[in-house]
Amino acid sequence: MFSLSIFRRISLIRSLLAAALLHQLTAPLWAATPGQRIVVNIDLVQLTAPLSLQEAQQLAVGRSGQLLAQDAVTRATRDMAVAAGQLPDPVLKLGIDNLPVTGPDRLSLSRDFMTQGRIGVMQEITRSDKLRLRAERFERSAQKTLAEKRVTVAAIERDTALAWLDLYYAQAMVAVVAEQGSQARLETEAAEGAYRAGRGNQADIFTSRSTLVSFENLASEVRRRVLNAKTMLARWIGSAADLPLAGKPATEVIRLDPATLETQLTHDPQIAVATRQIEIAESEAKLAQANKKSDWTVEVAYQQRGSAFSNLVSVGVTIPFQWDQKNRQDRELSATLALVEQAKAERDEMLRDRIAQMRTMINDWENNRERSARFEGELIPLASKRTLAAITTYRGGKATLTEVLAGRRNEIDVRIQALQLQTDTARLWAQLNFLFPTGDVAAHTIMNTNEDTK
Repeated sequence: MFSLSIFRRISLIRSLLAAALLHQLTAPLWAATPGQRIVVNIDLVQLTAPLSLQEAQQLAVGRSGQLLAQDAVTRATRDMAVAAGQLPDPVLKLGIDNLPVTGPDRLSLSRDFMTQGRIGVMQEITRSDKLRLRAERFERSAQKTLAEKRVTVAAIERDTALAWLDLYYAQAMVAVVAEQGSQARLETEAAEGAYRAGRGNQADIFTSRSTLVSFENLASEVRRRVLNAKTMLARWIGSAADLPLAGKPATEVIRLDPATLETQLTHDPQIAVATRQIEIAESEAKLAQANKKSDWTVEVAYQQRGSAFSNLVSVGVTIPFQWDQKNRQDRELSATLALVEQAKAERDEMLRDRIAQMRTMINDWENNRERSARFEGELIPLASKRTLAAITTYRGGKATLTEVLAGRRNEIDVRIQALQLQTDTARLWAQLNFLFPTGDVAAHTIMNTNEDTK
């Protein structure tokens, strides 16, 4: 498993340099004074390996306290399964029988032939099938906890992926706004120069400054998104969230096959938990059926009397008398069988709901990919050409600066919309692709048994 010790090997100096580099990448480029160049030494990037999505997920799983808690519950339940499969503890019985309390033999332990000290052992002989079913009930609970652990692992990987992708695209938005903002600053400077030279008007200056402020406001918004996304990622991976991110994963492919979706979703971790609940209910029903046969209790006692009398041994058997099975044992069995039907109905309903949810998400993901391709292939190039045409016309004196700035605003709007759509598409991909834990065989192949029963 990927470990934070890898990051601890990075020296303090390298960490500080990496943080400085990330700050330069996320700061708005137009914040520099006019003419100032921001130079980044490419060697700094090599000092700290970028954090990939897979590494972030492994870190998140490795530092999860919830998984440790579920492991503890599994161990405890399996210990209870061993204990439940044993016979009840024998009972030691001590006593004095028939002690005189009146007359000449009052409180004498040896003069009356009926007085006797008694020591005995009583043992309940529980039927072997009941012991097996009691142990099975706890083992089923342990299996359910293991299934719940798979749900937790999938949720951690999915939420980590969502946070990683949010940060990735938020940083991409920072770069887009920085690029467009730097161009807007140059256009503002050009408008001010033209006005001073008597070739422009004051309205152009106000318009350009207003546009620049709008870009700065947008830059503040996307920086907020970066900070929030980094905060959410740090919730899962800690200080490693400050590392630069590696390249985007292949979000064009999901591990779910729409053609065999129903079969695959039978191995969904949440469905597996519901299936384990059915097995627990069935164990309870079997145990209720076994309880219709009483357990016997055997007792052996040794009774010591006075020296003038013989000592005695007693043997006895106790058998509970189930005189009203119709209203007790049969009712208990009926109740447990009803709980089995409830668990099955809830599992089936959950599966149908899950299938509908996943089909809807797959449809949305495919539609978003189609729209993203349209943005990349048509809308963004057209917006860029519109801006370039407005700039060319403005330089030729046939257009106003307002038209140039309108084109610039349109271009950044289109680019931000494209990035937001890519973010939404990537989030859908993460929710679909990490429905199962990454290492879960059921996520890759269609099998008739799930991971826990293998």
